[in-house]
Amino acid sequence: MDKIIGIDIGGSTTKIAGFYNGQIVSPLLVRATDPIASVYGAFGKFLNINGLSISDIKRVMVTGVGSSYITDRIYGIPTGKVDEFNAIGMGGLFLCKLKKAIIVSMGTGTAFVIADNKTVKHIGGSGVGGGTLLGLSSKMLNVRHFQDLIETARGGNLANIDLRIGDITSDELVGLPPETTASNFGKISDLATPADYALGIINLVFQTIGMLAVFATKMNGINDVVLTGNLTNVPQSKDIFEELKKLFGVNFITPENAEFATAVGAAICFNENLPFKEIKK
Repeated sequence: MDKIIGIDIGGSTTKIAGFYNGQIVSPLLVRATDPIASVYGAFGKFLNINGLSISDIKRVMVTGVGSSYITDRIYGIPTGKVDEFNAIGMGGLFLCKLKKAIIVSMGTGTAFVIADNKTVKHIGGSGVGGGTLLGLSSKMLNVRHFQDLIETARGGNLANIDLRIGDITSDELVGLPPETTASNFGKISDLATPADYALGIINLVFQTIGMLAVFATKMNGINDVVLTGNLTNVPQSKDIFEELKKLFGVNFITPENAEFATAVGAAICFNENLPFKEIKK
């Protein structure tokens, strides 16, 4: 059995997934500030969980910003570097079983690609992402961790934070319900609670990402948007994307294992013979 390992090396997290027999195997995440340490830690943990040895692995494929630090083969196993956008696109398509889609990778920032079988095109990105969530929550709420922000936002009321269409007009606007956001943080009430602020921050980030995705669908004639990356684990995002789906008819999809899409895509790129750089040493 040909066992291929895909590894997505980020700035603070590394994700690893096995890919063989057309299936994803044991995806997992480790946190470390040192990319090399995180790769070897993730790899060792993966082998241990699956009862595998180094000799069982045919190929390792790395991607992500931290892959630039990988200059030697992982434990002597044939190792290749995959362009991150190719990995995002191929992983997103595989997870949702589509032939063509816009794939959105939501990490510290946000990347947008169009994937079509073996063709992946990077169409742009935004600095608004997980870094924005944590930066704003740190300064506004003294909350510095994703899970704490998620918990703080429970029970929040956006009516105390955002200016809505219903706040500025009594007329019915076609396609824009009264609760549609007119201005994020445009109506901060003196009675706003930390939960309100936390939900407002989350809403700001995901509405921005969602609207950029909507614009991408209109410009490229593609209605399916696959959401991937760590931010897919923020539960409040589901309602935000659902509202955008109702407003604009865009099909937002969050597949199972969405946070591991790029790691999976790195392995798939090898299977699909997409270009990659072989590490010689």
